[in-house]
Amino acid sequence: MHGFERLPARIFDFTSGNRRDLYFAILHVFNDANERLETALPLEQVHTRLPETGYAEPTGEDEVEAALRHLESLGLVESSQSYTAAYATAAEFERKNVQYTLTARGEAEFAGVRLVLERLRERGALQTAVLDAIADRLDALYVLAADEDPGADSRVFTTLQELEGHLDSLRDNTKRFNNELQRLLRAEGTDLGTFHEVKRATVGYLDAFVDHLEERARTIADALARVEGRGVERLLERALSGANLPPSATERVRADWLESRRARWSGLRLWFEPTAEGQEGVRRLHEVARRAIGALLEALERITESRRRSFSTVEDLRTAARWFAGAGSEEELHRLWSALTGLSPARHAVSGHADDELVAPGTPWAQAEPVPVSPNLRSSGRSGRVARTARVRDVEETARRRREHALAQRAEVERARRLLATDGPVRLSAFGALDHDLFEHLLTLLGQALSEPAGGDGTRRALTSDGRLEIVLYPPPDGREARLRTPRGVLTGPDHVVSIHVPGAGAAGVVAGKGGGV
Repeated sequence: MHGFERLPARIFDFTSGNRRDLYFAILHVFNDANERLETALPLEQVHTRLPETGYAEPTGEDEVEAALRHLESLGLVESSQSYTAAYATAAEFERKNVQYTLTARGEAEFAGVRLVLERLRERGALQTAVLDAIADRLDALYVLAADEDPGADSRVFTTLQELEGHLDSLRDNTKRFNNELQRLLRAEGTDLGTFHEVKRATVGYLDAFVDHLEERARTIADALARVEGRGVERLLERALSGANLPPSATERVRADWLESRRARWSGLRLWFEPTAEGQEGVRRLHEVARRAIGALLEALERITESRRRSFSTVEDLRTAARWFAGAGSEEELHRLWSALTGLSPARHAVSGHADDELVAPGTPWAQAEPVPVSPNLRSSGRSGRVARTARVRDVEETARRRREHALAQRAEVERARRLLATDGPVRLSAFGALDHDLFEHLLTLLGQALSEPAGGDGTRRALTSDGRLEIVLYPPPDGREARLRTPRGVLTGPDHVVSIHVPGAGAAGVVAGKGGGV
């Protein structure tokens, strides 16, 4: 990881001002010339090549010369005398013997602006192909680590470069996709149909990525462990030999090159090396994707509900007008008004006399006995005493119980996987008696396997959603019947042959502790 670095003075100054497009076009001309291995250009060639970059503004040689002088003052180009060309007059020599070259800083600032423009056009993505490519490159490094032929050093270097490129692509694409995802979650628009389709498709995209993320990450972690078992430092030294740095490279340059490779390798381990809490980078990516799926589903539900409750205020008012016009009496009009508006009587009229039957219904307000009204009505808008606001409920205990429940569930799942795992193919009847929770896990695995299509040899294979267990279901070799006993009853069915194991691990022999062979 690189720390904070101070920016050079006046960096990217050429991108400001009303002539910034001309400055960028001139740097573009020099960059194209460098790709053709032309290191220096006179003023006339810079001027004539400007249209090739897409710069269409009419520009004279004097303006281009002034722009070159400004870029030279910024340290982006440098000028020198050219004595190789032929000149007709002394005046022509004075004017046209100057040639310009792009400096290292000019190359860097032009590349920086190009990178910014490319990033603005790019879109992030969660690419499973990149994960597969990382595993593939690690496997290739593992093979090359065993090949001590000095001629293989160049292949070690190129393979390591490809691995670092894939890791950079994974990080950059993930960051950009996460930022775009957050903007999508915040996006509001009038075209609910478009938003509904985009968010629904994004949920499917995330779900497909997360579905096999842990399986791919575990494959990478295994490949990483194999490579480190053969020595990473020796591998990096061979990559340095295969990099063919120029003879002018000092020991400091070579040491910095190795240190940079070590830092990149540490970044790879940070993403995929297993720890007590899981693979750090993969775990963060998994959490972000899962939270995004939940947020998108909530947004989709809100959109669906808003569509379901679609209304038109104009149409509602027209309907109310038709109902009022069809009312048979003034009493019906009052009841209809109360039903439509839900307006209650005036707040000061909610109180009544101690005995309402003593007051005739037609008694005018001016002649009726007064009714006491609470003084709070004027100050607080309430007729009674205002109570204190209830205390905010402490949810810490609830959160603690939920955490404990989640940990208990996870421990139960791990226990079930540990007890159900076999050392090879076994009869289903070999499981014998099972407690109810373990029986439910076994039924889930069997259901997943039975839902998969049979292979050419009749076997069916299925993985758990997190990729930690694989079940292989073989067709029953005979007509035997399996009886699985649980505290809630007995399940009978065909005595299939099953193998439950960690993907990639060998599975042979008979299950330990479950009795009975195939």
